[in-house]
Amino acid sequence: MNDRRREEGRYAKVEREQRWTVGYLPADARRTVEILDRYIFGTCLRLRRVETNRDVVLKLGQKIRADVGDPEVVNLTNMYLSAAEYDVLAALPAAEVFKTRWKTNCDGITVKLGIDEVRIPSPHFAALEVTNDDRFSGGALAFASDEALSDLLSEAGCAG
Repeated sequence: MNDRRREEGRYAKVEREQRWTVGYLPADARRTVEILDRYIFGTCLRLRRVETNRDVVLKLGQKIRADVGDPEVVNLTNMYLSAAEYDVLAALPAAEVFKTRWKTNCDGITVKLGIDEVRIPSPHFAALEVTNDDRFSGGALAFASDEALSDLLSEAGCAG
C-alpha cells in the first residue's frame, strides 16, 4: 500500500461547487441534460448516468472534500464505463438522486443550473445560496426521505 492519500491521486481534478436554491425557473432556461446519480453505500463512490439529446455517458466517480467540513471544494476522479460495467456496479446498494440540468443567462453569463462553472454573483432567480449547507449536497439529497426533502425545500423558499 502506498502512502498517497486517495484524494491526492494524479487523476483527481479540483472542482469548486456553488449552490443556490431557485425561487423560480427563468423563462429562457433550456433543459440540457438528465442525470441519475447512485451514491454507493459505505463508499465515496458515485455511479452516474448522464443523458443528453445525443448520447448517454456512464461514469464512476469519487468525490473527496479538500476540507472535510467544507463542501465547496472537492477532488473529483472520474472513470468512464461501458454499459456492461455500469450494469454490474448498478447492482450495488445505493441511494439515488435524479437531476435535470438547465442552462440560462444571468447578466450576460451563461449559467448551468446544477453546476456553476464560474463564480458569479447570485443569479436574480436564486432564492438562497446553499453552497456550504451540507443538506444540499448530492449525497445528502440522495439519502433524504421525501418528507425531509419537502421540509428542506420549504425552509429554503424553493418554488414548488
